Amino acid sequence: MQREIRASVPAEIRAESDGIKVSGYAAVFNERADIGGMFVEVIEPGAFTDAIARDDVVFLINHDGLPLARTRSGTLTLEEDERGLRMETTLDPEDPDVKAIVGKMKRGDLDKMSFAFWPEIQEWDDAQDPPVRTIKQAQLYDVSIVTTPAYEGTEIALRSLEGHRKQTQRQDNFSAARKRLRMKQNLELKARENGA
Repeated sequence: MQREIRASVPAEIRAESDGIKVSGYAAVFNERADIGGMFVEVIEPGAFTDAIARDDVVFLINHDGLPLARTRSGTLTLEEDERGLRMETTLDPEDPDVKAIVGKMKRGDLDKMSFAFWPEIQEWDDAQDPPVRTIKQAQLYDVSIVTTPAYEGTEIALRSLEGHRKQTQRQDNFSAARKRLRMKQNLELKARENGA
């Protein structure tokens, strides 16, 4: 399973007496996001409920490197509210990795949020152009503060769209074959009834 990465809104960064507090929304519910012009994606409220209770999610820089915080250790807090998936952490100002980025975060060079996920339950609406994908339940890998909020993983997302279309085609082909078989059986039954 390859993860998909999506960008979100700016993070809030503040220096406090106990460290550098970072908070913000890694994902926003019910907003239509254009995924590389291939499809539109909407995240349904509650999509992360199971992930918050189950997944060990890490806080990274640009979805890479050593974790600055994580849910398993209690240094990263994730919660869903009416707006979306909210994250909060207080970074250790003595951590060399934090020292290397805190100036960039305060200047706004590194201030956007992003999240990496895998869609566990999704629905596709091909009746619209472009198609609409609704994420109903997702596995979470990380939340990240990023330099450029890009829709990385659009190639993976495209594979997801193609997979959905292949599955739909197989179902349509199976359904058509089943209809033909049913018609043939009905014709044979009528022929026997007429001949009897």
